[in-house]
Amino acid sequence: MTNNEYSDVTPQIHALAQKMTHNSVIDTDLYSKYNVKRGLRDIDGKGVLTGLTDISTITQNKLVDGKLVPCEGELRYRGYNVKDIVDGILEDDRFGFEEVTYLLLFGDMPNEEQLKDFKKLLVQYRTLPQHFVRDVILKATSNDMMNSIARSVLTLFCYDKNANDTSIDNVLRQCIQLISVFPLLSVYGYHAYNHYQRDNSLYIHRAEPTMSTAEVILSLLRPDRHYTPLEAKVLDMALILHMEHGGGNNSTFTTHVVTSSGTDTYSAVAAALASLKGPRHGGANVKVYYMFEDLKKHVKDWEDEDALEDYLEKLLDKQVFDKKGLIYGMGHAVYTISDPRQQILHGAVKKLAFAEGHNDEFDLYERVERLAPKVIGRKRKIYKGVAANVDFYSGLLYSLLDIPCELYTPLFATARITGWSAHRLEELINCGKIIRPAYMSISENKEYVDLKDR
Repeated sequence: MTNNEYSDVTPQIHALAQKMTHNSVIDTDLYSKYNVKRGLRDIDGKGVLTGLTDISTITQNKLVDGKLVPCEGELRYRGYNVKDIVDGILEDDRFGFEEVTYLLLFGDMPNEEQLKDFKKLLVQYRTLPQHFVRDVILKATSNDMMNSIARSVLTLFCYDKNANDTSIDNVLRQCIQLISVFPLLSVYGYHAYNHYQRDNSLYIHRAEPTMSTAEVILSLLRPDRHYTPLEAKVLDMALILHMEHGGGNNSTFTTHVVTSSGTDTYSAVAAALASLKGPRHGGANVKVYYMFEDLKKHVKDWEDEDALEDYLEKLLDKQVFDKKGLIYGMGHAVYTISDPRQQILHGAVKKLAFAEGHNDEFDLYERVERLAPKVIGRKRKIYKGVAANVDFYSGLLYSLLDIPCELYTPLFATARITGWSAHRLEELINCGKIIRPAYMSISENKEYVDLKDR
């Protein structure tokens, strides 16, 4: 078999795929008939309860006269409103990723001494095994950084003499190590791809022990290692907002499911990475960025709201961009009126955009944010409100930071590894049963026929 035959869809494979598709279609009306919640979501968008967690809380409804009504979205980490956390960090003009990591893992806000010791611990573990970069990251480079990170994570299993030990002490050690090295795995993976597949210069910088996680990312990524305090602080905020989001998001639920089987930490994190990679989950931020790049090709006057609405309608009609019928960055599985993370990020991105002279581009994003719900309301039958989600502005933020698109979703993972770690530990501490939901079979019984008679 040649390389082309290995990687290409042949006519035989195409024919088999058509046969498989024909015999695998399920009538969507059966979901209603048997009261099966597609995607574990009710028709009103409320999630089917599958577990309990003490790590974060999402609020999208409030009780009024005995009835639940939509309200402004709210996100709490271990009971603390994430807006209050971010405001406190901004007021003190400090970096907060490490502090919030401590909160999510251990359940309490650290005092100054505890935070100092924890930062030292993260720095201590912010190192990769000897020759790991040379032997793993720089070999067999991938143009998909999420797959590159997953391969690195699974390979780290081989360097861990206690890799299969699922005791709380050992898993905590593994999680802290992974939280510490994710910036390295992400950025080094990108540099390897940029060098070997794009023929650009290769930069492998060392992480400075005095730097915050956000500073490490920017200093490792940029050839001259230079960044402004505003750039680092805004990136730090974005990381905090992406760290955790309830237990029901796809990748965190994956973490719980895989952890419940008793598997090792590296396998659980690799599974979560595979989930986050999808464009319906963590891959949405880069989709927003590419959608806007396509919009700019179709709409020359960014202040022409009629032209913008026309483009948005064409998006929904599957006529432009990726022809999926989606306006990326709009709507959320849980929030109906507002995504609190988007509201916080909105102000920070505006400050950065205006500081770097990208006022017009930010104004374009704001117009689309305002117009999209109107267009969706006209074109779609919707059962709940539609508002911009956290992905809407995060792609713009990363572009303002000169972060390549290949790293948009890996940065999400670099933040969310904290949430996955907290949930993995919570599942291990409280786990009593493997998570195994039921599926209803709609197959008809058939009589076996001998091969010669078929």
